[in-house]
Amino acid sequence: MDLVRHLRYFIAVAEELHFGNAAIRLGMAQPPLSQRIKRLEEELGARLFDRSARQVRLTETGRLLLGEAREIVARADRLHELARQGRGAVLRVGVPPDLAAAVIAALVARFRESHPEVRLAPAEIWTADQVAALAEGTIDVGLVRHPVSAPGLRFGEILVQAQGVLLPEGDPLTGAGEVHLADLAGRELLMPPKEGEPGLHAEVLAACRRHGYVPPQVHQGAGLGLVLAGAAVAFGPEAEAPGLAWRPLLGSPITSRVSTAWRGETAAAGDFSAVAVRTLKESAGMTDEGAVPPRRVSRRPGMLA
Repeated sequence: MDLVRHLRYFIAVAEELHFGNAAIRLGMAQPPLSQRIKRLEEELGARLFDRSARQVRLTETGRLLLGEAREIVARADRLHELARQGRGAVLRVGVPPDLAAAVIAALVARFRESHPEVRLAPAEIWTADQVAALAEGTIDVGLVRHPVSAPGLRFGEILVQAQGVLLPEGDPLTGAGEVHLADLAGRELLMPPKEGEPGLHAEVLAACRRHGYVPPQVHQGAGLGLVLAGAAVAFGPEAEAPGLAWRPLLGSPITSRVSTAWRGETAAAGDFSAVAVRTLKESAGMTDEGAVPPRRVSRRPGMLA
């Protein structure tokens, strides 16, 4: 558990005494905030809040810990600031954990070419955690999946990537030119963690239902081991790997929509956004929202090329 981050959540709820208001302040949804406060209470072995239908109050333990929590967070912020001063200009960037390594490398290389005075420091973080990290100031810019709602965030150009289905070799559907979502009936589905990508989960599963596919079970994770084992299928860009087969989905009902996100007026974040758009178009085959997708290019497996 990231103790400092969870203490930030605790401080926000303690100051607002309202989970909904604290979630808005942190730029995240309320259910994940409630879950993380519960996890902090479990870690500490103490209840921090008395919750009722009408109000939220600090317990005596919560009141005792609030001052200490503020001091710990302030010291952590100071350590980060001193580290940044010692290593020069650094742009801290959040990227999805399933973003292909080749794309991350291209982002770093291209930004270095245009901004040699700034070091890019990527961290693998899911969208929901990126939103919280942007609110806390622990990252400067993120590469997030839509739909995402976060007050106070600025978003770059949204790019779209059509998703096909990744199947285990030997699946009867590997012989099809295109797969209809309804053809996946009975097969379990592997997706990124719901807590980290709540908007993606809701949107993809709604599209599946509309097209006649209701997975009997949805697994969560970034790796493709369950697909290789024949236990599930997954959606993603075209991929080639031993044990895997990729097929396009008829009508392209599943898409990945990605953009940069940052808070406030930050020139470096805007510069990174421009570099990210070019790189994602050229290295990952993404297109402008509403544009006709280009010819597919084979890539290494991954949930997001």
